[in-house]
Amino acid sequence: MEVVVSPPFVFLTSVKSELRPEIQVAAQNYWVKKGGAFTGEVSAEMLANLGVPWVILGHSERRALLNETNEFVGDKVAYALSQGLKVIACVGETLEQREAGTTMEVVVAQTKAIAGNYFKTKLASTVCQKSKILFYL
Repeated sequence: MEVVVSPPFVFLTSVKSELRPEIQVAAQNYWVKKGGAFTGEVSAEMLANLGVPWVILGHSERRALLNETNEFVGDKVAYALSQGLKVIACVGETLEQREAGTTMEVVVAQTKAIAGNYFKTKLASTVCQKSKILFYL
């Protein structure tokens, strides 16, 4: 069993330094591309440099408020894995989708987008052979 905590980015290193070695930290998000001028964003490379092994992706509020699509979340998961990060992927329906009875369709579409990109990345990179994706519903 792995235990992971996820403080806000500005506290990642201080929390990590106070934890027992068997407890790991996760970033709450990251930017999907390498480098570039993405003001205020944190890259996978930055997380790796800080020794942060996990990232949580696909948060419902990012999907709803920032319009992160299933495909975009899938791209984020694939890039994180290609950089050696482990991923906690959030999948789930909105209240409206639950009440409409479309929970399974929504979760399947979200999971397929993540899995499809994962397998494309895995085929293209040996780094992904040790990768982990946990799904949080």
